[in-house]
Amino acid sequence: MASLLGFIDTLLGPAAKDTAAREKFLGIMRGQAERMSKLIDDLLSLSRIEMHQHVRPTGSIDLAALLREVREGLMTQAKAADIEIRFSLGAGPATTMGDRGQLYEVFENLLDNAIKYGAGGKFVEVSLAPAGRVGFQHMVTVIDHGQGVEPEHVPRLTERFYRIDADASRKKKGTGLGLAIVKHIVNRHRGQLSIKSKPGEGMRVDVLLP
Repeated sequence: MASLLGFIDTLLGPAAKDTAAREKFLGIMRGQAERMSKLIDDLLSLSRIEMHQHVRPTGSIDLAALLREVREGLMTQAKAADIEIRFSLGAGPATTMGDRGQLYEVFENLLDNAIKYGAGGKFVEVSLAPAGRVGFQHMVTVIDHGQGVEPEHVPRLTERFYRIDADASRKKKGTGLGLAIVKHIVNRHRGQLSIKSKPGEGMRVDVLLP
């Protein structure tokens, strides 16, 4: 907001008749406004999720179909980043009780992050398999082969606004809320979120669902 106000004041004053400066500043202002809009959307989404945190969803969700839809929605972004999305969905039905819109948001966030921050690896992996753990039926795993992060950062990745590299996050239009949203949605679904990463080894995120 401070940046937008500063550019507006400049356009109303010193750069009022400078066509080149006006075009440059308007482009920057548009980018800042889009980032602000995304931040507000994420905050509203987080607020809505928290309102229903203790109400367990009752819809029936086909996880394989949902994951294919998420992949389809991000194919353009993946191609632009020169990333291949490799899928392994296993055999047989994989149905869980849940809120379809919220689970879509979980996997869209995770795959979007893998594409943005794992670009150095040239491909990301998405798999759906039996959880093999008491209390859970399904495990969805998203793996990128990018730079990874230091282990001390991993426990804090789901904190609101936590960024390892703020400048890089801003350039990639991150709000610092994506993984916080993921955590709250998974908790609402009585699931479990696990994140593992090491420098040079990329990142692995497991979502276990009942």
